[in-house]
Amino acid sequence: MPPTEIRAARTPSPAGALRVAATTVGLGVACGAAATAYGLWEARQYTLRRVALPVLPAGSRPLTALHLSDIHLVPTQARKLAWLRSLAELEPDLVVDTGDNLAHPDAVPALLDALGGLLDRPGVHVRGSNDYFAPSRRNPLRYLLPDDGRRHTHTPQLPWRDMTAAFDDAGWVDLTNRRASLRVGDLDVAFTGVDDPHLGYDDLDAVAGPARSGAGDGADLALAVAHAPYLRVLDQFASDGYDAVIAGHTHGGQVCLPFLGAITTNCDLEPARAKGLHRHPADSRPGDEGSSWLHVSAGLGTAPSVRLRTFCRPEATLLTLVPRAD
Repeated sequence: MPPTEIRAARTPSPAGALRVAATTVGLGVACGAAATAYGLWEARQYTLRRVALPVLPAGSRPLTALHLSDIHLVPTQARKLAWLRSLAELEPDLVVDTGDNLAHPDAVPALLDALGGLLDRPGVHVRGSNDYFAPSRRNPLRYLLPDDGRRHTHTPQLPWRDMTAAFDDAGWVDLTNRRASLRVGDLDVAFTGVDDPHLGYDDLDAVAGPARSGAGDGADLALAVAHAPYLRVLDQFASDGYDAVIAGHTHGGQVCLPFLGAITTNCDLEPARAKGLHRHPADSRPGDEGSSWLHVSAGLGTAPSVRLRTFCRPEATLLTLVPRAD
């Protein structure tokens, strides 16, 4: 039997180690570049979601509500503007705008032009932080860290007053810390809304009380609207008896992971409800007292300096309001 051959392990030469390191770095750079390219591409893949929301009284004719959020408009974004213009063809019964429309001091005329015929439809709106203050350049990784309570209110103000006045002139109802009622289709709808909770501008005391009291007495449907879905806001709206709460702000997580989804929501809402239709409280069922539906839009835009999305396409949602199940 021949003797067993034992070979000593080779120690890589300095040149070989350098080649391995260079290859590893090169692969990392290539993967990073590919991910960035994909994120840039996906951030421009505007998508219309369609969701059925069972909130109407039995026997009611279905209504459609177009939910717009987080447009973050810069007037040079031609593709986004063209896609927004096309939404008027949907002819929704109601438009719900949950804020963060602006991202540039000259964005209002372009926004109004893009909304076009939607401004002729019944509508309601609230404002978000990026309607008030211009975006600033910051490390995008901070978005993934726990909320430290700091808010970027040191940048120049955006023309939110002009935007609000134009919406009001078009007949859209401003729900900034107020309640209102509106005839939509064949139904009387009670609304409430708050100013941006992310900035702490919400005044829950001003809108507290049963959803169908005051201006909403006898309403067929009660809807609550907020920009950012902070739990304190959702809790009050649900306990006050609103059939559904409609919000945005989260961007659906914006940079999501395959199979895992959102990493963060930029508020205290858990990532599992970063976008789409859910219940609030999360463990409630339709018909439970003190609970409501929650729809969170992933929104149409991003911060202008970081126009990236992964596994979370920009969206608007056409909500079809249908009768509740018995």
